Amino acid sequence: MIYGVLHRVVPPVAKVVWRPEVIGLENVPTTGGVILASNHLSFADSMVLPIVAPRKVVFLAKSDYFTGTGIKGALTRAWFEGIGMLPVDRDDSRAAMDSLDTALEVLGRGEAFGIYPEGTRSRDGRLYRGRTGVAQLALTAGVPVVPVGLTGTDKLQPVGANVPRLVKVTVAFGEPLDFTGKYDGVPRGRARREITDTIMAEIERLTGQVPAGIYNERPIDA
Repeated sequence: MIYGVLHRVVPPVAKVVWRPEVIGLENVPTTGGVILASNHLSFADSMVLPIVAPRKVVFLAKSDYFTGTGIKGALTRAWFEGIGMLPVDRDDSRAAMDSLDTALEVLGRGEAFGIYPEGTRSRDGRLYRGRTGVAQLALTAGVPVVPVGLTGTDKLQPVGANVPRLVKVTVAFGEPLDFTGKYDGVPRGRARREITDTIMAEIERLTGQVPAGIYNERPIDA
């Protein structure tokens, strides 16, 4: 119910204020399970994508956003739940496995699941090497992956900024990548790596980012 209310109000207002450029919207399937795999430049990415996507997109967010107290905590929790976020404890040793299970449940319900293969925000604008969880999801759930390229969100809400700025933002949706049956007989580890690299190559094409060639590590204070 909260999602329905917010989605009727927030996207139209945000589109009028920020006027994001959206490319390839027709590449997002309107029904069925699908993974939206995007680069990650800003905290605002998880708000920009649901605003422009033609359907609800579920993301995982750190559990701290859901555990606040008082009026502020309640409003924050309602906001994140309303835009389709699900809590995950990133400091829990089982977090990665739990996140995978949660994502599979979302995809199994025929919903769209958003993921950042880089793992955490790029603080220097480069595109970091993708982690293979996105490939594991695609292979296990048997759903297509739509690569997404975000540009300008690092200026929309830079690290440390609390209020979004009026800047140009572009969201480019690439053509769906279907890996079903294409890696039958290929060792699982190799398949995950090749699929992830294919997805990241498409994201690089959409954004024009310089590839870092290494994994991005989460800052201690993030």
